[in-house]
Amino acid sequence: MKLPTIALVGRPNVGKSTIFNRLVGKKQAIIEDTPGVTRDRIYGTGSYYDYKFNVIDTGGIDIGEDAFNKEIKMQAEIAIEEADVVIFIVDGKEGITTNDLVVRDILRRSNKKVVVAINKVDNKKTMENIYDFYELGFDEYINISGEQDIGMYDLLDAITADFNEIEEENDDSLKFSI
Repeated sequence: MKLPTIALVGRPNVGKSTIFNRLVGKKQAIIEDTPGVTRDRIYGTGSYYDYKFNVIDTGGIDIGEDAFNKEIKMQAEIAIEEADVVIFIVDGKEGITTNDLVVRDILRRSNKKVVVAINKVDNKKTMENIYDFYELGFDEYINISGEQDIGMYDLLDAITADFNEIEEENDDSLKFSI
């Protein structure tokens, strides 16, 4: 049986790799304050209660002219295609950017289940900014701090809510009736 797959996408430096490491339970992805550290897809396996799932970390999608940006965007789009659920990670301290809108448009075209994780929400000032993200137009928004481990259980609840249906869709085993 194929495990459900979760892809983490967003612009550079929103905390995708930090959240990836939390979901897989170990420091597998490199965390750096420099944009472009994660360029290829990184795969891991996570679990929550009785659920096991694959997790894909992606590089930050950026519309800038850097030579790697097209390649990073292509890698992220492959991860989105592989995913059953996409976590769209945004930066609660900085608010919505043009790159966030580019990611939103890619995700809308994908027709995948999207959970927006508003990261870095660990103080009163950033809590005031969270409502701006509702203009992205998705159904689910979870306030988290990957670094502080705040809201991760709420995020996992949202991610795994439809896993029974996903596992049934992904079940490639032969079924016999006698």
